[in-house]
Amino acid sequence: MSDTLPSDAFEQARQKFVEGLHCFEAGRFEDAERCYLASLALLPGRLSTMVNLAATRLKLARPLDALELAEQVLAVDADNVDAWFNRGCAEAQLGRHHEALASQQKVLALNDGLAEPWFHRGQCLQSLGRHEEALVSYERALALDAGLAQAWSQRGGILRDMLRLEEAAHAFRQALAHGADPELNGYFLASVEARNAPASAPGRYVESLFDNYADQFDEHLVGQLHYRGHIELVRHLEGLMPGKFESTLDLGCGTGLCGPLVRPLTERLTGVDLSQRMLDKARALGVYDELQRADIVEAVRNAERRHDLVLAADVFIYVGDLAPIFAAVHRVLAVGGVFCFSAEIAGAASPGVELLPSLRYAHSEPYLREQAARHGFEVLALRRQVMREEQRKTIDGLCVYLTRH
Repeated sequence: MSDTLPSDAFEQARQKFVEGLHCFEAGRFEDAERCYLASLALLPGRLSTMVNLAATRLKLARPLDALELAEQVLAVDADNVDAWFNRGCAEAQLGRHHEALASQQKVLALNDGLAEPWFHRGQCLQSLGRHEEALVSYERALALDAGLAQAWSQRGGILRDMLRLEEAAHAFRQALAHGADPELNGYFLASVEARNAPASAPGRYVESLFDNYADQFDEHLVGQLHYRGHIELVRHLEGLMPGKFESTLDLGCGTGLCGPLVRPLTERLTGVDLSQRMLDKARALGVYDELQRADIVEAVRNAERRHDLVLAADVFIYVGDLAPIFAAVHRVLAVGGVFCFSAEIAGAASPGVELLPSLRYAHSEPYLREQAARHGFEVLALRRQVMREEQRKTIDGLCVYLTRH
């Protein structure tokens, strides 16, 4: 086709293609897409341009569009390595992990000397729960490119889950050394080194975790982990206030597990969460008067109404330093109101707050009592409960009930 094109049209198509490459490298993916489309308008069917356009649409989180382009390329060139790679990445973004794995296997059958396909193969295997195989795949990727920061991070995550903590710490240090997200990987490293823990989990981590978890959250947490912290927390509220609460603030409401339980106890119910997908699930229950997408501390600080019940079920496992939220709740809680929450119990040797390899924070009873006293709360009750199971072991927690002086 290029033989019949005027030379100036061919040159214009080439210039647009090169411009697209520069935009892609600069992270200007919408501009890159426009350049590649302009190039294809001048030179339709050019495989290299279609491959790069597919890669751009992956960056724009449009996996169906990328998949369509990859299929078009493969219909012409069945052994196009880049098209197979793009196809696998698109399938992974769509959650089709078995298909994605097969596509990356095809890439490696054509050329096993590429680090990125080994890395993406590892991600597919990890998503499928095949962690030992994923480790091998990450190791192959790193043997080819030791600077692949995300491979170090993913490898560290598997080793952390296996409680191979020294190896995990090494992997996270390597990830940091090679430019991985310092906030996120510093948090991961702190969880396996038991030192230098941040005050709370990174907001982006929590938001992404629960956005991705929303569809399976209730079934996994309640059905598989036998979580019952929300039930225990609300069950002991009855009798703490004569009649109904006037206004309740459900911090970190998630999919709304507490909502149906606390709704009969309150005149008004507001939920707050970082994850929009979790809030969408909570809204579908029809029990909340208002739902806000916000960080819990900021939401409480900016609250325009007083509440006589503030609850946080299974939320403080993502918050180490509780002083900011205690101070904020004291400001918004009505005198005589109730602040109740659950917390995982820190080990006996803990100074008060502990970031566990599970990436959850645990708090000691003395720490919780000290924070309550410091921020003007009186302890009404503190109950030890089994909160859930993990790896067939029960996880103990505390249900804490405070009132404002």
